[in-house]
Amino acid sequence: MSKEWEEWKLKALTPIFTGDASRRGERTILTGIMGSLRWWFEVLVRGLGGKACDPTASEIRCPAPNKQPHEPGHHCVVCELFGCTGWARKFRLMVVDKYGKKVIQNQIKVDNDDNGSNIFILRFIPLRPIHPEEWCLLDATIHLIAEYGALGGKTVFKPSDEWGIADLGADDLDDSSGQIKVRHSRRGLQLQEGDVILEVDSTLVTRLLDLENLLSGKPHGEPLKIKVRRDNETREINAWAGKRHHQDFGLITVEERPQGVGCTLQQAEAYVKQERWRKSFNDQDFAWASLQNFWFVKGRYLARQSFTKSTYNLVIGRNMRKNQAQNFWRDNEVNHWLAGSQQVSKKVFSFEHPEEARRTFGFVKPGLVDFEEMKRRLGQIWQDFNPNEDFITGEQIMERLFKQEENS
Repeated sequence: MSKEWEEWKLKALTPIFTGDASRRGERTILTGIMGSLRWWFEVLVRGLGGKACDPTASEIRCPAPNKQPHEPGHHCVVCELFGCTGWARKFRLMVVDKYGKKVIQNQIKVDNDDNGSNIFILRFIPLRPIHPEEWCLLDATIHLIAEYGALGGKTVFKPSDEWGIADLGADDLDDSSGQIKVRHSRRGLQLQEGDVILEVDSTLVTRLLDLENLLSGKPHGEPLKIKVRRDNETREINAWAGKRHHQDFGLITVEERPQGVGCTLQQAEAYVKQERWRKSFNDQDFAWASLQNFWFVKGRYLARQSFTKSTYNLVIGRNMRKNQAQNFWRDNEVNHWLAGSQQVSKKVFSFEHPEEARRTFGFVKPGLVDFEEMKRRLGQIWQDFNPNEDFITGEQIMERLFKQEENS
């Protein structure tokens, strides 16, 4: 293409977490954005019938042994665009503000003042020629993330409906003396042990019930101004509702896309199946991460409701009690795979806020757990759940992703 670059204008509906060396999210880290884009690109390619290596697994990542960069089979179709050892990435990625002028360095957040700071642009600057099909797959990937997935290195770890304040819960507070006092805290938190909470967002509070009424339903991480009495002095603290490890991250919408970057489903399938791409690797450990194994439910979420009830844990097969969540209440291979473990991703994801983007999605694994089993598990949670209408598979999504180009 003759254009200097292609760019997608996006709107963040939640903060975007990309992490840094300390696993904090105060900055926008390009490698976090890049890694997320590549992962969903791999999911799409596998869904289209292509093969994609796992760049995190040394024994099966590209390039293929004893192959030169321009020989067929040197690298997979994903590495053709995103690069691998001996084959450089074809583009430079920039994340810039809504005017396309300033590089964004701080974390992309949702500003309640609606000043447009949650609008950002992903700019792809070609370093070598990029095939039209690659632009098409990139466009479909971004729409897949926006409409059915999430962007970034962290999305949501522990969805919960439980109310909280500045990472403290009801069991950390006491109101027996006619005032709300912090009984327990942890190092580094805004509220300290012994603080008396006087007001939240200019509303007087004297009982835990006041806090519960005020904070229930607020998104985790929503900014709050808290007035406290500490050491006989009154001060105001900038804090947040709920607990940050329950916060939703990574939900976006596509505001503008480039012209002329689409293609049909048939063209995309033909491209990813070309003989020149590497296919000779054992992908059984990660082949589940394919759009063919993907499912999605719009407008519904799973979460913890109380100490003893968690619809999320019920679906993945964990004990619903908070202090026994790691002990599978139906200990079997399906539950273990769905729930994941330390450094192994879970396979069910759910987002509550904002309401207009509420979603639950996940993956199945052929031979272990299928779509019918996931429909059954979700039907235990949502009484009015209609699996024939509410449950969408990746095959249906692929048709939707490429249909927009056929109709344009």
